[in-house]
Amino acid sequence: MTYHVTPVAGLVAVEAMLAASLSPRALLFAEAYDATVEGLQNELSQVVKQMEAVQSAADAEKRALTDDEDEEIVNLSARFDAIAADIERRNLIANARATIERGTGRRTDPDDLANHAGGNEPAAQRPHAGPRGTVPARPRDPSEDGRHGFRSFGEFAMKVRAASHKGGPADVDTRLRIYNTPSTYGTEGTGADGGFAVPPDFRREIMQKVMGEESLISRTMRMTTGSNTITIPKNETTPWQTSGGVQAAWENEASQLSQSKPALDQTTVRLNKLTALVLMTEELLEDAPAMSSYLMMEAPRKMDFKLNDAIVNGTGAGQPLGILNAPALVTVDKESGQAADSILFANITNMWSRLDRSCRANAVWLVNQDIEPQLYGMSFPGTGTAVPVYLPPGGLSSSPYSTLMGRPVIPTDACDTLGDVGDIILGDLRTYLTATKVGGVRQDVSMHLFFDYDMTAFRFIFRVGGQPWWSSAIEPKNSSATRSCFVTLAARS
Repeated sequence: MTYHVTPVAGLVAVEAMLAASLSPRALLFAEAYDATVEGLQNELSQVVKQMEAVQSAADAEKRALTDDEDEEIVNLSARFDAIAADIERRNLIANARATIERGTGRRTDPDDLANHAGGNEPAAQRPHAGPRGTVPARPRDPSEDGRHGFRSFGEFAMKVRAASHKGGPADVDTRLRIYNTPSTYGTEGTGADGGFAVPPDFRREIMQKVMGEESLISRTMRMTTGSNTITIPKNETTPWQTSGGVQAAWENEASQLSQSKPALDQTTVRLNKLTALVLMTEELLEDAPAMSSYLMMEAPRKMDFKLNDAIVNGTGAGQPLGILNAPALVTVDKESGQAADSILFANITNMWSRLDRSCRANAVWLVNQDIEPQLYGMSFPGTGTAVPVYLPPGGLSSSPYSTLMGRPVIPTDACDTLGDVGDIILGDLRTYLTATKVGGVRQDVSMHLFFDYDMTAFRFIFRVGGQPWWSSAIEPKNSSATRSCFVTLAARS
């Protein structure tokens, strides 16, 4: 290749043509710069300022970029990518060195950061910088699809913390950028304005614990909605009701048939916001497995109790309407002369008789653990010797049945203490409607909210509403004792 230049501009022209023939990476090393991570970060900042200056000049003159300015922006962008790639490579090397020097004293295996960053893939498969705004290609392990390449929630949290502490785009872990984890509100390049959204597999892990077997919400009639309310049609007429709703009648031959029409009502469930804001100190974040274990236990435990408590005791104001405040609740009177803080055999049978037969197959007993001694000591009345009601044939040496009338007994701290209304509840939780927002638990992470305390905040938001769908107890055809889907025992004090 031959270059023809004038004597005056010779040196400048040659330098320009040589620079144009260099790749962005070659150009990076052709210029003098501080070859440290900190120095490269400063270089990134300077490159951004240069791009902003070019754009600002055009904006100030209210015009589009010229061809030369557009080319300058493209070159600066390529330089930005080259520097960012260099920083990522240096951090990868530093992490590898730290892993080697950590020794064999660790209690858990280190996270395979090299594999996540693409360091061990063939060169042709490694992610490379493309035009600004594009997502680098990366071979994805199917087992990591929902985790965005992170092996644990703790590792994800530590990378969010590292990115937030330094604040520069180049300090954001590749996995946070590749899988679009920056939140969509505020400034997407940093965690300062809104934090980083948690990968979906970790969101599902939280939801599974909240919706687990120990949670009452798992036994309710659950529905999901994309809005903040859900309206459900219902029919509360009884088969023996002589007016309202569909009617059946005996008719004479050739007589006009009696007319009737459905009497449908509706129940509207409004979603409320249940939140948990969990703070992690810098010390806890130093150990990813410990932090992950703690957080995955603590947030669901708190949210689970709040849900159970609302299903039982909720006022309906800013929270679900609970069983004990439902208009359909039936309260069974205590026995004449019954001692304070006691539960008798007659209490159990009377409660069972007031539960509507349609609800018996799916009914459960919700109890406070304070009443368990009463159940263990309960015996059938009128027998020559005490016959236990709640103990198996082997007595205390065997496991208790944990059932009454064939239905499970579920201890929960949402029930009140022995002797108070709500210490024992019999009901069919399938007649309790719960509505949750599509997407389940939303989670965000940010270290800026409590920056001055050196803490990182993990926020969990769960939109859920609930209420019994029976609006009143049933009045039987041949009885004065009302029946319901939820029955409790009056106070014994």
